[in-house]
Amino acid sequence: MLVVGAGVSGIAVARGLLRDGHDVTVFDRRDDTRAGGGAVTIWSNGSAVLRQLGVDMDGAGQVLSRVQVVTSRGRRLATLDVTAMVDRLGAPVRMVPRRVLLERLLDGFPIDRIRCNARAVGAVATSDGAEVEFEDGSVARGDLAIGADGLHSILRGVVGAPAAQPTGWCSWQGLVAIPELADSRVAMIAIGAGGNVGVWPAGGGEVQWWFDLPWSRDFVRPPRPLDVLRSTFTGWSETVDLVLGRLTADDLAGSPYPHFRHPVGGALPPGPLTLLGDAAHTMPPTLAQGTNQALLDTMVLCRALSQVRNDAKEVSRALRRYERTRRRRVAAVSRVAGLQVAHAESVLRPAAFIPDRLHTRMLTAFLGATSHRRMSAEIERGLAATTPIAMARR
Repeated sequence: MLVVGAGVSGIAVARGLLRDGHDVTVFDRRDDTRAGGGAVTIWSNGSAVLRQLGVDMDGAGQVLSRVQVVTSRGRRLATLDVTAMVDRLGAPVRMVPRRVLLERLLDGFPIDRIRCNARAVGAVATSDGAEVEFEDGSVARGDLAIGADGLHSILRGVVGAPAAQPTGWCSWQGLVAIPELADSRVAMIAIGAGGNVGVWPAGGGEVQWWFDLPWSRDFVRPPRPLDVLRSTFTGWSETVDLVLGRLTADDLAGSPYPHFRHPVGGALPPGPLTLLGDAAHTMPPTLAQGTNQALLDTMVLCRALSQVRNDAKEVSRALRRYERTRRRRVAAVSRVAGLQVAHAESVLRPAAFIPDRLHTRMLTAFLGATSHRRMSAEIERGLAATTPIAMARR
């Protein structure tokens, strides 16, 4: 089996397939597997899948207990009780630097299964499997190919899936060392008419910060973006002001990151090719569900392939079953994530009258309904009843 992309989603699905006894090779265009970027939120649904994959997350990042949501003027809108969510959904919620998550996924992973400096340029279905073509002219062959190569996926183009569309927003974001905030278990989101702010502790003395602002295709990066952020967001809260005071121009070097959203729906053509993670369903970061949805893809795909052997028709049917199983739930998450969050104070005010416990229950119910909890429980029971397969099994 061939996996294109050695990021979080690619290594996760390869780890799951190796666990189940499949022969897997992962290809990546980079010259190493180090992860960049900021931090990701691992909600209970993602934590459950990591547990199934045998990934030890103890001590990684920062476990969260609450999420406070306020307006740009400091008016309280809601306090989400993350601890209560964990009690209901059965796994912790934590903020983890992406590099740390990938390191944990690679712990115990057979490194000889990863081929770096392998830039995929195409893929085709054959009579007995799939072929992936690379920039250097080489070709890899397998029973199937999984595109886990992100927003600009090569395999997505091959299967004819529509391109992602910009949402009109972007994030200036990253990690910054603020020890006095990093060890807190409380995350903060501030919402205003002109944008949104998030400050989430990520452990290790760092916090994940982001500032969401409008964006368009004709966007021109300002020469002094930090001045733009300070003029827009200063005074929103003491925490926001502290972050703005610590940021430097270097912290903004990789930003902004435009938000894109794939249309979710429609069946992929028959054959041994499929998509996973951002390659399948890029969505705005509003719900912090991108990584979790990729992990759920991994769970469902591995389950669909668990009884399949080397038969092309069986493989194709298993891939279509995986895609159907995920489609409705991913579409629901994508729709909610795509909702515009920035609003005027007058629009936000009614949210403050909803009891915190109801806000918490609604989010808990939504995550539970979109997370294949019955399948997850069956998989965990099955794993507990069997002897784990060695990760390096051929």
